[in-house]
Amino acid sequence: MILVGTVCAVLWGIGWAMGAPNRQRWGMIAAVFVGVILAHLILPAAHPLRQNTGGSWELWAIIAAFVAIIWIYRLGLRRLRSRAAPPVRPADDAMSEAELERYARHIVMPEIGGAGQMRLRGAKVLVIGAGGLGAPALQYLAAAGVGTIGVVDDDTVAASNLQRQVIHRDADIGRAKVTSAARAIGELNPYVAVNSYNHRLTGESVEELIGQYDIVLDGTDNFETRYVVNAACVARAKPLVSGALSQWEGQLALFDPARSGPCYQCVFPSAPKPELAPSCAQAGVFAALPGIVGSLMAAEALKYLLGAGRPLRGQMAIYNVLDAQNRVIKTKPRADCPICGANSSDGKS
Repeated sequence: MILVGTVCAVLWGIGWAMGAPNRQRWGMIAAVFVGVILAHLILPAAHPLRQNTGGSWELWAIIAAFVAIIWIYRLGLRRLRSRAAPPVRPADDAMSEAELERYARHIVMPEIGGAGQMRLRGAKVLVIGAGGLGAPALQYLAAAGVGTIGVVDDDTVAASNLQRQVIHRDADIGRAKVTSAARAIGELNPYVAVNSYNHRLTGESVEELIGQYDIVLDGTDNFETRYVVNAACVARAKPLVSGALSQWEGQLALFDPARSGPCYQCVFPSAPKPELAPSCAQAGVFAALPGIVGSLMAAEALKYLLGAGRPLRGQMAIYNVLDAQNRVIKTKPRADCPICGANSSDGKS
């Protein structure tokens, strides 16, 4: 017993020192258990290894079964929690005492107040991408009390994501990002309903999905998806908050041609060559930058829903964290834009 426990402790320590995920460390310990049981089944009774590990395989089988039961129980409990519905709101649709206390710092602000917080409570926001930009945006939208949040992503959590995608944890490695994000949102604010879409946005279903929400946040890292999302937002007259990152610099804008201003394709008529716009995996990205830009994206969405302040409509904010420089440039619609050009010609933008 002592020998096996020591080996397991050493393996766990080595895994911790090397930064191995918990799942890999548990896998090594499971391999030790399997090896000990096989040794007891294969080696003769008088073998020193059997004598030094309890002398019988039944004891280890009982311990392994006990651990397996605990693991299955925890897995089932986690799945039940992920399916649990948020707390039931009062029948008169008034905020509960717990909600009033939770949102007190919003309610005392003259630009928000109780009416504004109720507006957020009834709002529906779709966030496309639960990665670097989506992670902080989702957290602040949930913390602010947006009633329904949709999360779209077809990817799974990888160890390389954890440097900046702060909504995910080490234990989430290998899990669908939408599942991990929904878990985190539920733990942060149980009064928020989360709709998870574990697939890539393609085809006509994009318009139907976007039509169910009040505003869309696009935190994806590829131009193909950005153009698809932009076209659907224009078709459904939904505002789009779009953000992008590269190494030390990030940008964001509110594209809302239905209420004046350009759409995404007005500003970016065509995708640049891959070598001119490398992905985060190719060029890298500073850990704190997605938090800054993603939080600003959430702020733009909240401002839009509240009707507070001046939105980044017809403007693009660019922030360079390395030099601590922030600038805002003006953008305008293009009459020849294939997506919203008709809006420009008929006076809607």
